[in-house]
Amino acid sequence: MGLLMLACAVEAVVPEPASGLVQGLQIVGVGRVDLRIEQGQIVEVGPALEGDGEDLGGAWVVPGWIDSHVHLAYLDAAPELAEAGVVAAVDLAAPVDVFEVEGWPLEVLWAGPMITAPGGYPTQGWGSNGYGWQVSGVDEARAAVRALHEAGASLIKVPLTGSDELSDEELSAIAEEAHALGLRVAVHALSEEAAARGARAGFDVLAHTPTESLSEHTVQAWSDKAVVTTLGAFGGAASTVDNLRRLRAAGTTVLYGTDLGNTRTPAIDPREVELLLLAGLSVEDLLVAGTSAPASYWGLDRYGDLSVGKEASFLVLSGDPRQDSAALSAPSAVYRGGARWP
Repeated sequence: MGLLMLACAVEAVVPEPASGLVQGLQIVGVGRVDLRIEQGQIVEVGPALEGDGEDLGGAWVVPGWIDSHVHLAYLDAAPELAEAGVVAAVDLAAPVDVFEVEGWPLEVLWAGPMITAPGGYPTQGWGSNGYGWQVSGVDEARAAVRALHEAGASLIKVPLTGSDELSDEELSAIAEEAHALGLRVAVHALSEEAAARGARAGFDVLAHTPTESLSEHTVQAWSDKAVVTTLGAFGGAASTVDNLRRLRAAGTTVLYGTDLGNTRTPAIDPREVELLLLAGLSVEDLLVAGTSAPASYWGLDRYGDLSVGKEASFLVLSGDPRQDSAALSAPSAVYRGGARWP
């Protein structure tokens, strides 16, 4: 789909911020509470707030979800994501023109094109029409970071795939330039060697959990950084699941992500949920990976939990997600800014 068509396709009717009282919400780790809302923002939380409002009758709810790896210019699924309760997403490769597209029904942080070597991934395949920005030399690498920042990029992405890759000097220059501009760098690194190179270059987040078994040295090199899960995107192999388990045990920040575009489920993906539980996360850990952890990591401060000062956006579930994790993928209702939607 061309970006002009996409600009029209993403338009969705998002409800106006609401004011009022929503009662009888059951929140994991919090208990049963009421929310008082003014212009879409939570202004009071308590077990029995005074006043009449909409009563959810003790229904289980979770905060609006954040997917830390999508491709919305590659797969037009933003309206479906929003209607499923995803309030924000991190798009990790799109043509540079995407910065000019407005009307998204969820908040999107854009990387824009990946910075890659001449002939490098993804320019010779699925991303041949602008998903990669080819550079040669340290000066061009630094200039590309600055240009993407000026265009509106919230982060930078670099692929390391085993052929036609940037040099160590170019990688380090990208990290230095990005960090000087306040941007993090995500690396597409599926192998042990690529993950190790990304850590040495000073990159911040693995755009995928690597699929090749990682050495203990590389796991430790990423222990103070972050990893986006995407376990299902490459088949959910035992080595991938084990890598996430080991990275998490080492202290790596775990961010839920699906690689939507490569995957095709515009919602909280039940396959990704299943694999995260297999990797040793509890449902409580999973909720953190999809809400408060990415909100904090990406600076999406109005999301993450349902406390005073946050946006009143949440999913109403059919049951306790700790007993039935599949409930996350099929909410009975979605609220955006205190208003039921759609």
